[in-house]
Amino acid sequence: QVQLVESGGGLVQAGGSLRLSCAASGTIFRINDMGWYRQAPGKQREVVASITTGGRTNYQDSVKGRFTISRDNGKNTVYLQMNSLKPEDTAVYYCNAEMWGGAIYWGRGTQVTVSS
Repeated sequence: QVQLVESGGGLVQAGGSLRLSCAASGTIFRINDMGWYRQAPGKQREVVASITTGGRTNYQDSVKGRFTISRDNGKNTVYLQMNSLKPEDTAVYYCNAEMWGGAIYWGRGTQVTVSS
């Protein structure tokens, strides 16, 4: 079994920064892609950013130039550096990991609130 635990969420003013972390633990052979998703009240969950084992990244258009995803394969951890935050970034942020073999795991989420 694999567990993903997010941390680093909180309340920040518009224009501020936060850094989210997500650590995977348990029986892990290899993690393929990792990613961050978010879900705002009344909206569907959406992908924010993803990163492959080799470091190739993809971003949602609305966060390009403001957010940076990275990972530490030795620590089975993925990060999301969020700068120039906007009120519309307010959401619960979830991390996601695809294991070798195809199993996908989710964290429980961390709240990010950006005040105007």
